Amino acid sequence: MTAALAVLSVLVAHAQSPDTPVNVPPAERTRGAERVVVGHVETVTPVWRTNDYGDRLIVSVVHVAVDETLKGAAAPAVDVEVEGGTIGTVTLRVSDLESFAPGDRAVFYLNRNRGGRLIPHRRGLGFQKLDRSGRVRGGTATLDELRRQIRDAARGQR
Repeated sequence: MTAALAVLSVLVAHAQSPDTPVNVPPAERTRGAERVVVGHVETVTPVWRTNDYGDRLIVSVVHVAVDETLKGAAAPAVDVEVEGGTIGTVTLRVSDLESFAPGDRAVFYLNRNRGGRLIPHRRGLGFQKLDRSGRVRGGTATLDELRRQIRDAARGQR
């Protein structure tokens, strides 16, 4: 029984890692998000922040040039705070969040935290990175397919 529990724990941990795609439809991600944008990362700036629970941690402020707003208020750019990053010799890696680099392109599903800052909706499910051909990395969906699903979901909320 103990061995089975250990195997189950490993499987659950693996299923939640950012390397394993989680199949949550864009419509479901959209329904809970305040804003959905397509954009590309211009800069990533790690800073110290205190989160909603009082923990002091490294957060990367991901400055995104917005190419398209699919839900919510339009803006030419947004700053998205993603837990994790490196300041000096201290690095924080968060198991359920990927890091970003300048040039990355993604669909961002966003909400505001208690401090009013934009954060990924449902943490690691709050973005879908795109490859150069406009497909979701690690998947087959195209940006055009995502747009349609996101717009349909956003219209259904009104």
